[in-house]
Amino acid sequence: MKNTGFKILLSVFLLFSALGRANADEGMWLWMSLNKNYNEMREKGLKLTPDDIYNINHASLKDAVVSLRFCTAEFVSPDGLMFTNHHCAYSAIQEHSSPDHDYLTDGFWAGNRNEELPASGVTASILIRMEDVSNRVLADVNEEMSPVERAKSVQAKMKEIMAEAEEGNDYRTEVKSMLAGNQYLLFVYETYEDVRLVGAPPSSIGKFGGDADNWEWPRHTGDFSVLRVYTAPDGSPAAYSEENIPYKPRKYFPVSLKGVKEGDFSMVMGFPGRTQRYLSSYGIELAQKVSNPARIKARTRILDIIKESMNSSDDLRIKYAARYSQISNYWKYFIGQNEGLERLQVIDGKKAGEKAFQDWADASPERKERYGHLLENMAEVYKTLAGFDLYVQYLNEAVFAPKPMILAYRAKRLDALLKDEDMGEDRMKEAIEKMRGQAESVYEDYDRETERRLLAAGMELFYEGVPHDQISPEIHALHKKFKGDWDKYASYVFRKSFFDSKDEFMAFLDNPGSKKLEKDPFFRIVNYTLDPYFEQIMPKRRAAQSELAELQRLYIEGLMKMYPDKNFYPDANSTPRLTYGNVKGYRPRDAVDYDYFTTMKGIMEKEDPSDPEFVVSPVLKKLYKEKNFGPYAKNGSMHVAFISNNDITGGNSGSPVINGNGELIGIAFDGNWEAMTGDLVFDEQYKRCINVDIRYVLFVIDKFAGAGHIIDELSLVN
Repeated sequence: MKNTGFKILLSVFLLFSALGRANADEGMWLWMSLNKNYNEMREKGLKLTPDDIYNINHASLKDAVVSLRFCTAEFVSPDGLMFTNHHCAYSAIQEHSSPDHDYLTDGFWAGNRNEELPASGVTASILIRMEDVSNRVLADVNEEMSPVERAKSVQAKMKEIMAEAEEGNDYRTEVKSMLAGNQYLLFVYETYEDVRLVGAPPSSIGKFGGDADNWEWPRHTGDFSVLRVYTAPDGSPAAYSEENIPYKPRKYFPVSLKGVKEGDFSMVMGFPGRTQRYLSSYGIELAQKVSNPARIKARTRILDIIKESMNSSDDLRIKYAARYSQISNYWKYFIGQNEGLERLQVIDGKKAGEKAFQDWADASPERKERYGHLLENMAEVYKTLAGFDLYVQYLNEAVFAPKPMILAYRAKRLDALLKDEDMGEDRMKEAIEKMRGQAESVYEDYDRETERRLLAAGMELFYEGVPHDQISPEIHALHKKFKGDWDKYASYVFRKSFFDSKDEFMAFLDNPGSKKLEKDPFFRIVNYTLDPYFEQIMPKRRAAQSELAELQRLYIEGLMKMYPDKNFYPDANSTPRLTYGNVKGYRPRDAVDYDYFTTMKGIMEKEDPSDPEFVVSPVLKKLYKEKNFGPYAKNGSMHVAFISNNDITGGNSGSPVINGNGELIGIAFDGNWEAMTGDLVFDEQYKRCINVDIRYVLFVIDKFAGAGHIIDELSLVN
């Protein structure tokens, strides 16, 4: 009886969580659609109006929040200065690091603007406006259309709307599907390419705790960095140039020195990456029982190889630092997600919610005709997808782990051009030059032996993990020829391939030939693994995904009719969102009570000179011992991080955490272990957003780094 009662309560919780208003703190809300939430936000402590947050006619908070594509940043000065996370700028820090100038270990602080370093590949996009274009996108759609016909009509309208919005300007636009195609929004951005690194703490601060503390609370990480956006002299977006000037934002955040206390209002604005809160029990089951275990197994092996190389020399540590960090972040996430799905019994809860939907659909002939078949059909589609999932996971996570594989894949287009008798000389030159640029990137942080070991592990994982009837005869033949010794095979590939070194590959591009390319063992692996996918798996998988998309659209349409009074929020999809809540601790286990903040005392308690993840800088220890905290401490205690119950996910890294007055109080950088299910289901009890306290950021910049000129740019509020 107790277990049954729990499942009933859980199913109600999970169902209403998916519907968007399980509690006041759940929901990733569109900036332009806050009127329905406004009273609730005011009750929690918001002092601003919706127009203060989003307005296209005058400066508002939207103008101070920046998309870095995979992270978020915020303007904090009138001269384009931005705060974001240390891990968001990690590639830029690595780019300029070497054993002689090890900014990863030592940190970097530009003494003036001439010393600021280009952050290659980092762009800053600022939202100009968003608009609901659902009626236009769906204008030609009718019920007689097949899913394919509907998709073609929708795509054509989306392209038309984007082209219209881009006419006569340099804006970047996108039309995004919301609520599985029940709504469509246009987003218009202005994107700036010249972004520069201004400052970053050493990894002993910016990555303090490393993998051990990742996704954990209590946290003592100063996960921040400082960037600046530059424009052409006339203020327009431009590529890097010494003539460029700092960007002048329409709005920037004042920085609060007041600190936070439990219960304070907190708001996070940013660009969360992807959630699937409306996923069915069948989708959850696929993730929990098939996809995640494969990802975890593959990433564990890959990370072990990279870590061993990084430990062998400073050169390799720097070369592979960003790559290791990227892979390990979601390796641990997938582990935590599976633990959370099991703990919450999410599959059982989803099934109970689906039964309620089925009962609602069956209660009316009209509803039964439109919605009664959805769940049964979903189950069949997911069976199809599950049959191919291991191939997809091990192909992505294992086979393509070594860098030369990516280059060999990109060479397939070159191969097609070489075989095209009508191909013009200009097209060939363009393709070759493009590959030269791609090769520069691939071989920039490259170690032949590390990549060889990754190939051996990747092939072994693929061969052991994928159903053998899906593996090509050529891969089976290689396994037989090398007697299952994939390490021996990898050595052969690197010995015979011209993809194994930059010089050899560039020499090939000087005189490319299709026959030579097709004989290359790396290129053959690409064909042996991708051809079966493209020819046999992808068509069936795409058909299943297309059918699933239509089923999901109707399912959410039905849910909105089933609960007409609910305020639905769309799943995150890298579009601008706002989430609100309060600063709040939590109790994860019996007799364990987590406070809402951490202090520098915890850094000293965690110090372990023998563990690179818990090294503490002598300078930081001296400042702590002397209590030299400047104006940033509270009652002689230097706060480091705090937690709030804001609803966030990947992409929110670097997001501004804002108080009720619109002042910056922190920078979001992580979620907590107990709520790793967050992308799939909101955990009302445990979900927390981990934020670096803005006062610790200021303390590190000012007292630790001595970069007072950065503090001088800010608008500090007491």
